[in-house]
Amino acid sequence: MSNFLSNNTNPNPNPNKSIEVNQPPTDSVSSLNFSPKSNLLVATSWDNQVRCWEVARDGANNVATMPKASIAHDHPVLCSAWKDDGTTVFSGGCDKQVKMWPLLSGGQPITVAMHDAPIKDIAWIPEMNLLATGSWDKNIKYWDTRQPNPVHTQQLPERCYAMTVKHPLMVVGTADRNIIVYNLQNPQVEFKRIVSPLKYQTRCLAAFPDQQGFLVGSIEGRVGVHHLDDSQQAKNFTFKCHREGNEIYSVNSLNFHPVHHTFATAGSDGAFNFWDKDSKQRLKAMLRCSQPVPCSAFNNDGSIFAYSVCYDWSKGAENHNPATAKPYIFLHLPQESEVKGKPRIGATGRR
Repeated sequence: MSNFLSNNTNPNPNPNKSIEVNQPPTDSVSSLNFSPKSNLLVATSWDNQVRCWEVARDGANNVATMPKASIAHDHPVLCSAWKDDGTTVFSGGCDKQVKMWPLLSGGQPITVAMHDAPIKDIAWIPEMNLLATGSWDKNIKYWDTRQPNPVHTQQLPERCYAMTVKHPLMVVGTADRNIIVYNLQNPQVEFKRIVSPLKYQTRCLAAFPDQQGFLVGSIEGRVGVHHLDDSQQAKNFTFKCHREGNEIYSVNSLNFHPVHHTFATAGSDGAFNFWDKDSKQRLKAMLRCSQPVPCSAFNNDGSIFAYSVCYDWSKGAENHNPATAKPYIFLHLPQESEVKGKPRIGATGRR
């Protein structure tokens, strides 16, 4: 694996001329999530904070960002999720707890979930009115936020590294390249367990919008496209991305476009790209930023793509230079040509 800073010669944190979010976190950003109902953006970070900005659009390209509110955890925050009505934010991390923050009502955060080790990923499941939390304590827990104890605890074979939910599909990636698939209509039973199609550690997952499969990204600059139905296995494939010659970088984030169902990848090479899995084409490659891109997110209509540019801690504290590692959050306004799928090369007729 490469030492990012010594190989990326581009000193510009914003070569794609994206819109810079005002008053970003003071340490690396660990997750980004837009409200499902509005252009409120939440970021969690290694400075123990959860911050929210209001993103306002005036015309085609005039975008303003205004810090709205923030709350603190006791230790670095690793993950976030919104309630489906857009009123409430959940956040979890190294203090082994999830806080529920009634953001729109201005209420105080309360602890609604606990684990025995840091919480790596969380998901609100509106169809079940439950919060799912995945931890390095090798458990998934489901919580009714009105009750102090989990309604169900599902043991994992290893530490949870990533989780994605598109009801009734839930996919969990753990250490040792395990990928466990659950049908949330029967969450107490594993639907399927597979070994990752990628040879190295899982970093991120994204469920297909049609719930027929998932994307998986690894530390080795590769993405796997995996269908769940045995009859669809011929459609499975992997592809390389976030590589520069012999230098290989982690794929840190996978996001499906909410309208076109194409997807974005973001990597430790400082780039983000847009792809169409159905035609197996890259739609757009963006210029590399001066630091890794550890997380990203589309807003609810896909007109805004948020991404962070900051140190990703993959090289440890000894390679962290506060003088050059200023965290940024940027907003990119995708053109339709960047995110709308294209016909498969060589295909005839309409898709």
